[in-house]
Amino acid sequence: MTVGKQDLKMLLEPFEFGFFVRAVIAASLVGGLCGLMGVYIVLRGMSYIGHGLSHAIFGGAVVSWIMSINFFVGATAWGFLSALLIAWTTRKNPIGSDAAIGIITTASFALGIAIISRYHSFTRDFEASLWGSVLAVDRVDLIAIGVVTFIVAMVFFVAYKLFLFATFDADVAQFYGVPTAWIDTLFSLLLAGTIVVSMQVLGVTMIAAAVVIPPIVARLLTNSFRKMTLLSTGIGIICAVLGIYISYFVDVSSGASVVLLSAALFVAALAWSKIRSRWSRAPAAAGGRARLPQSSGGTFD
Repeated sequence: MTVGKQDLKMLLEPFEFGFFVRAVIAASLVGGLCGLMGVYIVLRGMSYIGHGLSHAIFGGAVVSWIMSINFFVGATAWGFLSALLIAWTTRKNPIGSDAAIGIITTASFALGIAIISRYHSFTRDFEASLWGSVLAVDRVDLIAIGVVTFIVAMVFFVAYKLFLFATFDADVAQFYGVPTAWIDTLFSLLLAGTIVVSMQVLGVTMIAAAVVIPPIVARLLTNSFRKMTLLSTGIGIICAVLGIYISYFVDVSSGASVVLLSAALFVAALAWSKIRSRWSRAPAAAGGRARLPQSSGGTFD
């Protein structure tokens, strides 16, 4: 069955519109950015912080509007302060990090909802902020996404070994003189910036999944940290672009489309890892020579 010219024209139709081209560029940058940041979040066992900070930053976005502060500046500062407050609360008090994240971020989100219900208006559309509206991305949003993506990529490229050391064994890294406190602070700022520029594309409710799913899929496919980083970034880009493309035709939320596609890929990767594990055990069960299967939490090479 061949694809006719009419069918091909219909498939390429979205790219005739400037807003869709901007949406694809924004989605690819945000997808790769979330995939890259997600590697360090997942390996640090901080999956909940992406969900929490996205809600906290929503509150900051509303407050920045009330105070007539630039959205990107106000929301980023609010997210950064929220991350520092979580770290301070956990360090200075006998409170678990998950409890601190839950209290601080939900309080910030509730503040945003309270302000919206009081003023009944919000210049950055309420539904777009919650569910994502990538087709509404303008040039200012695209520039902000590009700047944050470039900064994050350069920081991880320059400080790759420091982040790697601090991620796997913070105590040993500190013993060898790695400034883990500064690394954590820098990471919080980068994460806050990532979530701020991702809000328009994915929406507050979907950012956490976009940050967590790609690195988990990559982890199921490889035990190499370097390969996991590249795979997670690539998976984030592919899922974001395809999700935006599908959402155009199906007419659903862009953020939901991206996350559902990522979740489907996760199911496929999980099934493949189970099949591969059974194959590797089969020769050993038959008395043949085979490598021992690696555990799901195996070490990286």
